[in-house]
Amino acid sequence: MCRDPSTAAWAMGPFECSVGPWTTQVTRPFVLGPQTVPEVTDEAVVAQQPALAALSAIVHSQSKRSAAILEAVARGLVSFEPDVTRYWFEVVEVGLESTSAKASWRKLMQNVVTHFPGHGTLFEEKYLEGRAEGKAEGKAEAILHALRVRGIAVSDEVRERITTCTDLDTLTTWFDRSLTVSRAEGLFADETPAP
Repeated sequence: MCRDPSTAAWAMGPFECSVGPWTTQVTRPFVLGPQTVPEVTDEAVVAQQPALAALSAIVHSQSKRSAAILEAVARGLVSFEPDVTRYWFEVVEVGLESTSAKASWRKLMQNVVTHFPGHGTLFEEKYLEGRAEGKAEGKAEAILHALRVRGIAVSDEVRERITTCTDLDTLTTWFDRSLTVSRAEGLFADETPAP
């Protein structure tokens, strides 16, 4: 798969292997590039051939019609079941790699879970952000619960500091302290106050 027309033309070969005057093998690679993959700008084609549409968005990501292709592909893909839509959206995002079209694609798919873990796709980022936020909220609740069970009063200022903290290591330290402190403010002992 290749976005650059001249590289794609070269990659199509043919490439010959020879021994002396005899050709022993000729290889003609099948290259998916701007010359061989059509520009898909019709939503009906996307609905009928999502793989072709995804390839079109990827290999034509540097063409002048890239924006129109991406929009048509995005609109066409949302006609599928949500899991299928999410899958094809991520195929395109991973295929766009570090091209300038990737930012446009991410805007188009903001409202569409990850099938390609470790590639830093928008879905994966949002999932991990939500997961971290959920863990932080859970730890904050655990700290407040421990203080409540132990009968320790918590001021609004302390409660806000605990519930707005998103650093899991800090929250873990505060939880450990919540089991032994005599005052809620003792959670923050040995910490430099913010300027």
